[in-house]
Amino acid sequence: MSDRHVRRYAAYKESGVEWLGEVPEHWEVKRLKELGKIQNSNVDKKTHPDEKAVRLCNYVDVYKHEFINSRLLQEFMLATADESEIKKFAVKQNDVLITKDSETADDIAIPALVTETLIGVLYGYHLAQIRTNSKKLFGPYLFRLFQSNSYNSRFEVSAKGITRVGLGQSAISDALTPVPPLPEQTSIAAYLDTKAAQIDRQVELLCKKATQYGKLKQSLINETVTRGLDSTVPMKESGVEWIGEVPAHWEVKRLKELGKIQNSNVDKKTHPDEKAVRLCNYVDVYKHEFINSRLLQEFMLATADESEIKKFAVKQNDVLITKDSETADDIAIPALVTETLIGVLYGYHLAQIRTNSKKLFGPYLFRLFQSNSYNSRFEVSAKGITRVGLGQSAISDALTPVPPLPEQTSIAAYLDTKTAQIDRIVSTINTQIDKLKELRKTLINDVVTGKIKVIPEGEFA
Repeated sequence: MSDRHVRRYAAYKESGVEWLGEVPEHWEVKRLKELGKIQNSNVDKKTHPDEKAVRLCNYVDVYKHEFINSRLLQEFMLATADESEIKKFAVKQNDVLITKDSETADDIAIPALVTETLIGVLYGYHLAQIRTNSKKLFGPYLFRLFQSNSYNSRFEVSAKGITRVGLGQSAISDALTPVPPLPEQTSIAAYLDTKAAQIDRQVELLCKKATQYGKLKQSLINETVTRGLDSTVPMKESGVEWIGEVPAHWEVKRLKELGKIQNSNVDKKTHPDEKAVRLCNYVDVYKHEFINSRLLQEFMLATADESEIKKFAVKQNDVLITKDSETADDIAIPALVTETLIGVLYGYHLAQIRTNSKKLFGPYLFRLFQSNSYNSRFEVSAKGITRVGLGQSAISDALTPVPPLPEQTSIAAYLDTKTAQIDRIVSTINTQIDKLKELRKTLINDVVTGKIKVIPEGEFA
């Protein structure tokens, strides 16, 4: 690592802990319960008229934020607590909060550092608090230790449960913890604060760049599918508010006039008297723009009868859309089937539009569904309370701009080329982001476990 404030320690010793390996000779290894107080919360989210108003820092706050401070106050839930709970579960500067329960083990022991004492703020259920003995262990160092793969993975392994996993008190209390001298802990924490912030700034800039390219792609699709490729052609009013003007030689028709729309009712169960198939499901369409043979191993194994196989097969140039979701903004997300896939059916929560190839080109319709103006009509049409969905008529009656068929083909080819160029740029940016995040993880892990030494400012290497 090319940093003048980093080097190896002069001497190492075996820690006696398999996952930790060697540690600097002057470091100790102790159980976490020897270094501070560990406490789980039992404050519920209910309000009681005879209790005091408080704000609860909950699981999601710790999961989303590395640092818990007054800037997050308005995000914390309003609740009530009695005097004993307020005293017991208050948060104080340098406390470390960790997720102790979750749906999956890899979300266990995610840490956040309380960077200022917050009056009237308690930590809620599903969290554990470690308040370190300030003469033995520096909270910000412990926070970074919990962020390291080596230390954190111990808790993932210790999590128990079936439908939901959790950490018992002993799994946290008995955690073997590398302990440098206190001044060294302070130097490590300060160094990692600086380096992590530098990396985070680079990641933030790259994320903004990727977002800008995403907006460029969206703008390109929006403009092209409703205006065409020739900016000099005369325009006319489409008669549809959301479309506005279209080229004078285009038509506007209902989608049901241009192809066959069909919802799937194939379930995910297997039946011994049916044939084995693979199901292209909601998540496959949601995650991928193009459905093809490269995704075969991702599709779920299921069974279907002969009529279902015939009825719900996927064919080249079919457009699949999400027709049900938890939120309206996830409705009508499209994917284009780029090759006929034998033995693959589309599953429940999806609709298939198989266009009449003499009237509408599937790849053009796919891009039309990707455009904000066309897609937003389906978001508005989605109905439901706990879950929203599109009725058949909402899809069938969708007013659709229809260029001449050769022009549809040209538009689709143009957008394939242009969006692929943008996607490659975004992919490169995302690779850079992933590398920076991996560098951050590796740096934290190596510093807090003593694999490399942080040299305080002013000390000679």
